[in-house]
Amino acid sequence: MRVGVDRDRCCGAGNCVVTAPEVFDQDDEDGLVLLRRAEPPADTVDRVRLAVELCPAGAISVAPAGAGALLDGRVPAAGDPATP
Repeated sequence: MRVGVDRDRCCGAGNCVVTAPEVFDQDDEDGLVLLRRAEPPADTVDRVRLAVELCPAGAISVAPAGAGALLDGRVPAAGDPATP
């Protein structure tokens, strides 16, 4: 699994940090999401998927391991015209 975050969409709710602190953190200055591990360990996959569901801003995305990521850290969805 590859994780991406979109800080422009993040509202700083912190659900991701509470759900998977090994993968997500919050910036001390603005409270927005920080991605600690783009390719999280297998034992965190279920919690990362839950963090995606719990994110009120839709700022977290996931793709299969090895997938490319956009420059801002977002993982492009299948069929996304921005996919490199």
